[in-house]
Amino acid sequence: MVQGMSDTATDAATADLNDFKNPEQEMAEKGASVPAAADLALEEINPLNAHLFQQHRWHDHFARLRAEDPVHLNELETAGRYWSVTKYADVKAVDGDWKTYSSDFGITLGVKVGTVLPDAMYQTKPFIAMDPPEQTVQRKTVRGISAPSSLKNLEAQVRERTITVLDSLPEGETFDWVDKVSIELTTILLATLFDFPFEDRRKLTHWSDVVFAIPEPGGLIESHAQRQQELAECVEYFEGLWEERRQEPGHDLVSMLAHGEGTKDMAAAEHLGNLLLLIVGGNDTTRNTMSGSVYALNKFPDQYDKLIADPGLIPQAVPEIIRWQTPLSYMRRTATCDTELGGKQIRKHDQMLMWYVSANRDEDVFGDDANRINVERPNADRHLSFGYGVHFCMGSRLAELQLRILWEEILGRFERVEVQDEPVRTFSSFVNGYQSLPVTVTRRR
Repeated sequence: MVQGMSDTATDAATADLNDFKNPEQEMAEKGASVPAAADLALEEINPLNAHLFQQHRWHDHFARLRAEDPVHLNELETAGRYWSVTKYADVKAVDGDWKTYSSDFGITLGVKVGTVLPDAMYQTKPFIAMDPPEQTVQRKTVRGISAPSSLKNLEAQVRERTITVLDSLPEGETFDWVDKVSIELTTILLATLFDFPFEDRRKLTHWSDVVFAIPEPGGLIESHAQRQQELAECVEYFEGLWEERRQEPGHDLVSMLAHGEGTKDMAAAEHLGNLLLLIVGGNDTTRNTMSGSVYALNKFPDQYDKLIADPGLIPQAVPEIIRWQTPLSYMRRTATCDTELGGKQIRKHDQMLMWYVSANRDEDVFGDDANRINVERPNADRHLSFGYGVHFCMGSRLAELQLRILWEEILGRFERVEVQDEPVRTFSSFVNGYQSLPVTVTRRR
């Protein structure tokens, strides 16, 4: 229950939430049978449909947009006008110009400007959904977690825990890499960064998944009301940690927010946006890249062979894997004025979807083999998976560290990690992820 609301008011708010529909939900409800890109008229192509990502069929839709309409207009009843920006140079131009293309309205496709949202909805804003100078002040509060000295201190701990997890894996039987390795390693590190009760660490994964889940029958959440209930539990849990850290601060993220100049006077509920940003940033992105790395190197076994033959290629392979996977498919900006992009007239308040997943496959930048993994790709570090400009991912170096250590330890103890079947993918056009990935491992003798 939202604090201070009567049962009657809560019932009414829940009813409003059950009636509420956001753009991803509206698009998903159009159905799973999305025709192939070649069978659609250009104006019918809309890559927002989560079924395209769950079915892993998005590649041709973006390839056609890059070739024929790189700044592509769509319109939904809930969202109004929005543009799919699919070429590398255009995505970079939008991401690098926060004055013309603001984050202040949200980072995922939202309802059109002027829509009245149900009162019960949490509308807390993370600093990624702010513009400077407010964004700069709040980001500075937790920036120290990714400082070189912090990463140096974390490296031995990350390696030790990676070794423990990999050494515990069963041999000779199929298991779920997502659950046993990717989720376990990311939640262990998140629990460390938050100084979060270790026995409850999987709550962090659950809350991360809830944030961007599309309501559907039998899904992770079935309504926006259920999402709000889950997030209320997250706030309640962190309120307890908040009070502890106010009294006895440590070197963790909760303490940083509780005592930072730009954040210390905020209530726990107001901090929800930043907490969820840090949880999602530390969970979804790294977890899905860890899973994607195994899937990708099985899909392109010649590249796996190269790594096995020369583990010295791992530092070069890490940005290539992050490019190929692109764990968050897009970010949104909102035009602050009438402007022009790629020859198209953009109106004030139009939403701009910067499709990183498409920009990272742009043939003009990464070559005709951009859909393949190439562990020796010379410009892999130009990828946009971490964004560009003032919102460049603060945890990028930590994500790279985790992936590098994971593959150093995999190559040191396994002949192969072999995928046994296609993965179950996340039902989302925002999170480009994996729900499960069946594998077997063969240890070196």
